[in-house]
Amino acid sequence: MRIGEAAKRAGVSPKAVRRYEQLGLITPRRRPNGYRDFGEDDVRVVRELRSLRELGIVAERSRPFVECLASGAVESDDCPSSLAEYAAAIDELTVRITELTDRRSALVKRLREAAYRNSSAPPAQASSSRTISEIACEESRREPEPGPDTLGYLAGRRLPGLALPATSAGPVRIDTLGGGRTVLYLYPLTGRPDQDLPTGWKTIPGASGCTPEACGFRDHHQQLVDAGADRVFGLSSQDSNYQRELVERLRLPFSMLSDSGFTLASALGLPTFEVAGMRLYRRLTLVVSDQVIEHVFYPVSEPERHAEQVLAWLSGR
Repeated sequence: MRIGEAAKRAGVSPKAVRRYEQLGLITPRRRPNGYRDFGEDDVRVVRELRSLRELGIVAERSRPFVECLASGAVESDDCPSSLAEYAAAIDELTVRITELTDRRSALVKRLREAAYRNSSAPPAQASSSRTISEIACEESRREPEPGPDTLGYLAGRRLPGLALPATSAGPVRIDTLGGGRTVLYLYPLTGRPDQDLPTGWKTIPGASGCTPEACGFRDHHQQLVDAGADRVFGLSSQDSNYQRELVERLRLPFSMLSDSGFTLASALGLPTFEVAGMRLYRRLTLVVSDQVIEHVFYPVSEPERHAEQVLAWLSGR
């Protein structure tokens, strides 16, 4: 058979077949006209070489396997020389894994030092109970996202009498915030620089973008105040210690409220979802005027631009 057919049957490119021939790993016979004539044995060898390459054994180191087949062995690794090559490859991988592990540890150390340099929050300890990076995403428990019109009933309702822990001095009673407007944006979860978010986080509608959203409210905070927002709060189900790290790291000019018991969700029927064994708030924003909900932003499709959307709404009032 010609080189193109041999390459196709072996699952490689003609260029790879030529290289194996140059290395002397296959030796097709020549026809009278000078063309190569590849046989079934050549195709089998090329297939074996492809398999070894997928395992990380390059062509230059595969000769023991080719010679094993040439000796009449049923499989290319039926010979002691092939097993010795396996062992050598494993030893090399072990050395590389050790080097990469050491390098990773050094990078993690530098990352944590940099991430918490200006924060009073302690870095996450490996001994702590389930860290975010240790949890797998539980797709089966994910709830569908409610439609955009499902929260219209909230307009005109008063905030319930709840006192929520805050990153500021003490608990904040959301039913006695005072006169004027309050912007209360709810978000699912902010990550930390040295920790991974749950697996599949970016595939969950409305989950990603919490840190950019917080930065948006930070960068537009004075404009929001000038447009009529007397107060701005963020709210999530993370505890205040977790939230305080974010406030310090991003230098947020407003407090975060913690509702780990989802008391506000229960009182107002707010949407939540579950991922990796955690229940989280869906992203939405309440504009409250004199303790009464005046407007609801939901869903929030562009977290990084949401502060601008709230600002535009306020400016129109």
